[in-house]
Amino acid sequence: MESKLAVVALGALAHETRLQIFRLLVRAGSAGLSVGKIAEALAIEANGRLTFHLKELVVAGLASSRQEGRFVFYSTDYVAMNELLRYLTEDCCGGLGCQDIVESCDAEHCA
Repeated sequence: MESKLAVVALGALAHETRLQIFRLLVRAGSAGLSVGKIAEALAIEANGRLTFHLKELVVAGLASSRQEGRFVFYSTDYVAMNELLRYLTEDCCGGLGCQDIVESCDAEHCA
């Protein structure tokens, strides 16, 4: 992942509502959720403001939308999410690789 794409994705997540939406979509799985269900789950109105936040996640590449009849469903782009996580952690623990070293890390530092 290029750093410019990471900045856009992180910028999209750097808003409380969008972060809540993203986490909700991650839990929803590949089927995603309708705008109404997202609004209901977050106890907010399904209005233009919610649509704006959803659009920001789509533009950042972290979510996608699809029309089913009169409903619009949003879902997480897991490939993009994993690319962002990989980008953020590619040099963790001194470049030794997270999976190899995390088991030997304690609360203060890596071995």
